[in-house]
Amino acid sequence: MSIFGSIMSKLGFGDDKVEEAVQTVAAEAPAAQNAAEEAPAPAEAVAAMSEVDVLAKLDELSSEHPGLNWKTSIVDLLKLLGLDSSFAHRKELAAEMGIEGYEGSAEQNIALHKAVLAKLAQNGGNIPAELLS
Repeated sequence: MSIFGSIMSKLGFGDDKVEEAVQTVAAEAPAAQNAAEEAPAPAEAVAAMSEVDVLAKLDELSSEHPGLNWKTSIVDLLKLLGLDSSFAHRKELAAEMGIEGYEGSAEQNIALHKAVLAKLAQNGGNIPAELLS
């Protein structure tokens, strides 16, 4: 399973939704120039979903694991979900998200974080607009 698929599974997306999203992400990744181009406008992302309460799940997990800043840090988001947050893992996730030339810079980590949240929103997750912009 892809890393993005693992993220979706950890957040409670159904297997059918995970498989559909993984196929979509795989098809889109080669054409993507960067995460900013891939990210939907916040209004589109928020309007398109209501299936999975991602925010509630992450808030619940963060209460069990205080000190992780999942709202802005891709490393902390991955740690909160119990996933590998190493550079190699983030590089692979960046490739899935269509981010080329990922080197782990702060700017790229922010773009990766936003790209992941945007993809969750596109696939039925309730991500507030302020986390997408």
